[in-house]
Amino acid sequence: MPGEKYEYGIDFGRVAAIDIHTHVEVDGHGHKAYDDELVDAVGKYFRMGPGALSSVDALADEYRRHNTAAVVFTIDARTGMRHVPNSIEDLVAGAIRNNDVLIPFGSVDPWHERRAVHRVHELVRDYGVKGFKFHPSMQAFEPNDRRFYPIYEAIAEAAVPALFHTGQTGIGAGLPGGHRIKLRYSDPMLLDDVAADFPELTIVMAHPAVPWVDAQISIASHKSNVYIDLSGWSPKYFPPQLVHAAGRQLRTKVLF
Repeated sequence: MPGEKYEYGIDFGRVAAIDIHTHVEVDGHGHKAYDDELVDAVGKYFRMGPGALSSVDALADEYRRHNTAAVVFTIDARTGMRHVPNSIEDLVAGAIRNNDVLIPFGSVDPWHERRAVHRVHELVRDYGVKGFKFHPSMQAFEPNDRRFYPIYEAIAEAAVPALFHTGQTGIGAGLPGGHRIKLRYSDPMLLDDVAADFPELTIVMAHPAVPWVDAQISIASHKSNVYIDLSGWSPKYFPPQLVHAAGRQLRTKVLF
């Protein structure tokens, strides 16, 4: 049975900023978002110290300290990564405890198809999640494959956004074969079909989508229901064409 349902507790007029993209990497039971090989590789890639995986309460303390808020999520990639994710229910419970600074997103394994549709409805109705996170490369799926369209229909019906990883990823970077992770699934052009076929669905393309930044800019410029977040990159490394577009035609379409 579901527990308490999340409700906003954030004073949106007070917080300095809202981070749209924050991973919760370990749950309250100590279960990690990635297998041990990936945990080690991620730590090396991002130069993280021992024990640096983020729990929901630690994240809340950090954002509260800086008078900011954050969207938090994990990724259900159990089919693509052969690893059970950290608990979304635990994440939501943590967001409820810290609803003055945290907003929970859900995640579903696209390959579960009908069960994923049911899970979308459950997470919105019973737990109060405010959006859904997808990582096509980790979840090993092409977003524009029509077998996954019922999932988008359910998300659109719930009137919450879908956040898709786009471009290269630090997950699996430096490992042989990239830990079986295929970058092509995160080509933003695959989302152009989804955005066109679901104009009522708000889509956020996460990160500067290297090596497809020009396509990313074109899609966000062309379709009013598509946005870009700039998370995961130091501003000094932002592609210049994205900086140019963010100050011009995309000035109301860029999230952080």
